[in-house]
Amino acid sequence: MTAPRLGRLIGASLGPGDPELITRRAWAALQSSARWLYPVKKAEESSYALGIVERGGLAVPEDAEALVFPMTRDPVALAKAWSRAASRTVELLREGRDLVFLVEGDASTFATFGHLARVVRELAPEVEVETIPGVSSFAAAAAGTGLSLAEEDETFAVIPAAYGVPVVERLLDEFDTLVLLKVKPLLDEILDLLTRRGLLATSCFIEKVGSPEERIVRDVASLAGQKVNYLSLMLVQNPKRVRGELRRGCRKHAATAPA
Repeated sequence: MTAPRLGRLIGASLGPGDPELITRRAWAALQSSARWLYPVKKAEESSYALGIVERGGLAVPEDAEALVFPMTRDPVALAKAWSRAASRTVELLREGRDLVFLVEGDASTFATFGHLARVVRELAPEVEVETIPGVSSFAAAAAGTGLSLAEEDETFAVIPAAYGVPVVERLLDEFDTLVLLKVKPLLDEILDLLTRRGLLATSCFIEKVGSPEERIVRDVASLAGQKVNYLSLMLVQNPKRVRGELRRGCRKHAATAPA
């Protein structure tokens, strides 16, 4: 007797907030017969990823289902949550229908989908997984602020700010541009570092890029003491590593941009 076919698990990258950045491939997956899964931090809470699709004009199917991924560093709580989410995903896949998991940003970059797919494969190694790439938050932020992440033979690094100020400071000497993700917990410490290193004028803060609540702050020193959204990042350029005149700084670009 042939075993029933499992559905495919599809990670559909939606970009960081603007539905116009959803790729044609992800859009096709959303409009296919696949059942939608989407992440939430708490039960009955709204989903940022789902909101991107809704702003794009697609109606949420009645059978779309939320998977809970709590915001906690408790390893026991996290393990239980991942186990529940993966088990439910496999249960649905065994019905033979494809599942499309909605991913904000890019599914291969600091995304929930990679971990979910890995745990699902541990439970059901035969599951076919497809990852649809998308626009990352930092790529959209660079485009929205008119900055280049790297030119010619320059280098850039992308790290969560949670790695800490000592790591950020070391990388400032090794890369032309740093992308600091999720700066909320260490914002004031990062600002102190940028002040000490003389990099305030070549840094930009971007919050909820591409969404209706997007905020771009070029005078990053003004953020001191503020509470910012979890979905925030900072682009930092080190002029000491840029050849010639300081030409790519955040405020420099804003001042010279055509009206």
